[in-house]
Amino acid sequence: MMLLENRVIIISGVGPGLGRGLALQCAKAGADVVLAARTEGKLEEVAKEVADLGRRAVTVPTDITDEAACERLVETTLEQCGRVDGLINNAFAIPPLTDLADADMGAMRTALEVNVFAALRLTRLCAPALAERGGSVVMINSAVLRHSRRTFGAYKMSKSALLSLAQSLATELGPRGVRVNTIAPGYIWADSLKWYFDYLAQERGVTPQQVYDETAATVDLGKLPEPDEIADAVVFMLSPLARAITGQCLDVNGGEFHH
Repeated sequence: MMLLENRVIIISGVGPGLGRGLALQCAKAGADVVLAARTEGKLEEVAKEVADLGRRAVTVPTDITDEAACERLVETTLEQCGRVDGLINNAFAIPPLTDLADADMGAMRTALEVNVFAALRLTRLCAPALAERGGSVVMINSAVLRHSRRTFGAYKMSKSALLSLAQSLATELGPRGVRVNTIAPGYIWADSLKWYFDYLAQERGVTPQQVYDETAATVDLGKLPEPDEIADAVVFMLSPLARAITGQCLDVNGGEFHH
């Protein structure tokens, strides 16, 4: 289904995992994409795959914590594509995975800058163009919203702030015709998680498949979501099918948590 036919979508945090999946699923849905990340090599790899699908990919190396770099991203998009129909704030930084009582405050501030303030910065810069098109913003959040396990406190802080940001922006931008929603994935079966499961398997003296099976058993659907499955939910939120949905958070976790 060409849910995003001939639309222009900016995607931050493009890399080999979910960022790649977002770009490819948007392209399959008919969109041209503007890809932003700090590493140009990763952008070019994904851009080639988008081109192979018959859609246009514009690459803009961007540090989203830098105001001038974000301004350049939006300006390049408007110069080369003429409009912005959607924005996916996918870039993130993992804060210290330790108890809040022990976490380094500077590292926590760095994570907040990437996870929250950068998303606000980019959304504000895109807002005028999005308003012209009745566009949509999707924030990529995390299932960390649904639990309070030890060592995840700083991560939950930043992602909870991102959720509050999305809800407030939905209220502020709604009168201008711009929708703002959140997608909260759980496990994502991509390279980083595969590496981690390999590590756990070596530590325990078992196979990576056993680690996968044990983890998947905690999920209602019995399998861990893959990047394209997360990305399909994002495509839905960007599309006209979600035209009456704003200020919402959709969990995409295979049933790991119920909300």
